[in-house]
Amino acid sequence: MKELTLKTSDNFPLSVKLFEPEISNGKVLLINSATGVKQQVYFSFAKYLAENGYTVLTYDYRGINESKPQNLKGFNASMRIWGTKGYKTLTNFIKQNYQNYRKFCLGHSVGALILGMNEDSIIFEKFIFVGTQDAYIGNLPWKVAVTAFFGFGVALPATTKLLGYFPAHFFGLGESLPKGVAYDWRTLILNKKSTSRLFEKIENDYSKTLTQEAFIIHAEDDPWVTKKGMESLMNKGYPNLKKTYREVKVSESPKREIGHINFFRSFNKILWNIVLDEL
Repeated sequence: MKELTLKTSDNFPLSVKLFEPEISNGKVLLINSATGVKQQVYFSFAKYLAENGYTVLTYDYRGINESKPQNLKGFNASMRIWGTKGYKTLTNFIKQNYQNYRKFCLGHSVGALILGMNEDSIIFEKFIFVGTQDAYIGNLPWKVAVTAFFGFGVALPATTKLLGYFPAHFFGLGESLPKGVAYDWRTLILNKKSTSRLFEKIENDYSKTLTQEAFIIHAEDDPWVTKKGMESLMNKGYPNLKKTYREVKVSESPKREIGHINFFRSFNKILWNIVLDEL
């Protein structure tokens, strides 16, 4: 594993890790993380793919883990900046350094949503989506929807106003988040347009120009992802992608545990062939 620091167009440093195979198969995979998830969560998965010939890149979004400032209070970052500047920095790097490689992108949760914010998404031959959807509360199971309503409608703005950032870790939602990221997440949950509303807020929306294949993985025991939510994203956000869905059953996991994050844990290594077979 090589450690890199790539700077965005506005000169912000992003922490990037490069996993290179001993013998390359001429394919490169970029992993876009979920919200508030450290890139380390994907390391075992990335190493596994590298052992199978793939060059793999992971990175931390602006304001997350190794790409965050000392103080998050008032720090300028958003999901839209992740897509238009951070993800763009990675695609620029891939275009410059892997021109003759076949290119793939895996988007976990929000990592799939930001694809429509960058014209360079066209460079990828195929997308792998894991645990992603339009997360509007109307698409969620009612118990989850009630939790989401109070969490994102009440707790998020109250704590963010008080602290200047959202202490997501306090609510079991991963890394603490910059204010702008938190409010974009709130939009995804509380605005009926969800992802499409974020696309409306950026200068250029490329979501409708994407026509590649998308292999969409969701876990049977993921309480946040529903068929209704996935279909909303695919029909409204990415209507021109060629979609294939794969539900991963709990019985396929050695520990009977997948959820929203654990597809990438080493104890679920047996599941990784699902992705390998699609690349």
